[in-house]
Amino acid sequence: MVRLPLTPAQIEAGRRLGARLRAARANRDLTDVATSAGISPETLRKIETGRLPSPAFGTVVALAQALDLPIQELAETWRAAGLAESA
Repeated sequence: MVRLPLTPAQIEAGRRLGARLRAARANRDLTDVATSAGISPETLRKIETGRLPSPAFGTVVALAQALDLPIQELAETWRAAGLAESA
């Protein structure tokens, strides 16, 4: 199966998600959070900076748990632009 390129809206949603995760991490060590989520520090760095704008669902769930964030909050962060456009 060929994966279609991400749309600009999906890329922007990934940037918002990364920024939200970074804000939630605050002063916690990136390596500690990544290890707690079962991912590599480089993967977390890529997600936070928007270079990996479409992380796997399991990765997002693990990060939500590691950062004590409700998954619904991350979903709302991801959808924020679409909701604003439809309002």
